[in-house]
Amino acid sequence: MSEVNENLATETAEEVVAVNFIEAEINKDNEEGVYGGRVHTRFPPEPNGYLHIGHAKSICLNFGLGQAYKGLTNLRFDDTNPEKEDVEYVNSIKEDVEWLGFQWNGTELYASDYFDQMYDYAKVLIQKGKAYVDDQTAEQIRQTRGDFSTPGTNSPFRDRSVEENLKLFEEMKNGVYADGEKVLRAKIDMADPNIVMRDPVLYRIVNADHHRTGSAWKIYPMYDFAHPIEDAIERITHSVCTLEFEVHRPLYNWVLEDWADSEKPRQIEFARLNVTNMVMSKRKLRALVEANLVAGWDDPRMPTISGLRRRGYTPAAIRDFCERIGVAKADSTVDVALLEFCIREDLKLKAPRPMVVIDPVKVIIDNYPEGQIEMVTVENNPENEEMGSREVAFGREIYIERNDFMEEPIKKFFRLAPGKEVRLKGAYFVTCQCIVKDDAGNITEIHCTYDPETKSGSGCTRKVKGTLHWVEASTAVDVEARLYDYLLKEDSDGKDFLGDFNPESLQVMHSKGEACLGTTKPGDHFQFLRQGYYVTDKDSTPDHIVVNRIVGLRDSWAKQQKK
Repeated sequence: MSEVNENLATETAEEVVAVNFIEAEINKDNEEGVYGGRVHTRFPPEPNGYLHIGHAKSICLNFGLGQAYKGLTNLRFDDTNPEKEDVEYVNSIKEDVEWLGFQWNGTELYASDYFDQMYDYAKVLIQKGKAYVDDQTAEQIRQTRGDFSTPGTNSPFRDRSVEENLKLFEEMKNGVYADGEKVLRAKIDMADPNIVMRDPVLYRIVNADHHRTGSAWKIYPMYDFAHPIEDAIERITHSVCTLEFEVHRPLYNWVLEDWADSEKPRQIEFARLNVTNMVMSKRKLRALVEANLVAGWDDPRMPTISGLRRRGYTPAAIRDFCERIGVAKADSTVDVALLEFCIREDLKLKAPRPMVVIDPVKVIIDNYPEGQIEMVTVENNPENEEMGSREVAFGREIYIERNDFMEEPIKKFFRLAPGKEVRLKGAYFVTCQCIVKDDAGNITEIHCTYDPETKSGSGCTRKVKGTLHWVEASTAVDVEARLYDYLLKEDSDGKDFLGDFNPESLQVMHSKGEACLGTTKPGDHFQFLRQGYYVTDKDSTPDHIVVNRIVGLRDSWAKQQKK
């Protein structure tokens, strides 16, 4: 068999102090000289959809192992299902891996690179009496496989001669038969306690064009057959996959029993990532896209890597999240609050903090000179002095948040109310004198007076309990703020995910922002004062600013850790 990836690491990997069971296994192999101290991993997605946060964990793990052991990591596409795969998904996956901060060994690889070798190896198994062509339908095969308490039944075609099997298999390859008319099965044991080992299908007929090989092939290998061969050809040392493949490991090893290389890869399983409030299935995510419930795979509500990127999550935050959850042997569910904590931690010292009024109501300061604009100084990030300060326009008419005013204030409401005084961030104290309402009873204007002796930085020692953010009206820029919530209703168990779709998962607000936001570009991150973390969306233009809320300011996960 031919080998690929000639640029293999030649130096022996240094000892890595194990922080998880996979590293402990690799260290043991290195101590015993199993692979000559060589560590070579791979990330093998199927290009049938966009990657989600669960794949991010696998990316960080596989590429992280390669880096830790000074080894190599391949990016390989398991493109064995032409009916569901597309070059769009290939490109998105490459973009996701690079965006997360990783670079694969050499060029990207494909299962389709090895179709000839897989076909030749299947014929080797036929010649050894270890594979046969079966004429049964998929339903018949399922019915004769048995269950955990009942052994399976041999196919009536199981004892075909080697010559007949070779002939039929070649005819399958040449397109003589229709989809589902025949399959190639492994001949193992129909009474094996592991149902996976009961003569699994190795090849099926698919008369569909492939995104790389076109119409050259009429048969395609099953994942359980293709994957170990791909690993062996690429001389992968440790094939790290999720826990659902643990029961498939005996088949992985069986496939490679006759492989012409004494050094064979080993499969190690880890628990897949489950996150509360997130749909973690490419099939379900595809259904949401096809039902037009979301605006594509990169909709900021989607847990896809591209969706999280557009939402405003950073590579550093996602890598931090994956590191914090660690690598386990048993499935568990991680609170999404931890992911939110990680983005707050990443941005809190980096993001500038402009003032943006999400749901504005106008305030008129009656005793402030008409037409006068003055500049007040506001720090860019109170937690990071190195980010300096900026000058912000202040005038007679400003906007504040509608929920920062209450006509009949409840107890401990320290914001603006009739007769109450509050501080305007970086500016003056103001007191509400009266309000104006429209015919429907909605407040349209709040009239206040200000105390000119209370300007921020003037040395005024008088205290008030409430401090509000605000935006000066004449210099304000219009901002479309998209407030995202989770895709599923809070009480959803995820089973009826389409029926449990949260219709309030997107709220669009027509907001007012500081003039400095007029120069924002897609991808700019902010903490809007008192509101939360936001990012400028790709839909944004100089004439129409669009921002996405990444996450609010309340940090439930950090509070839980202090209990």
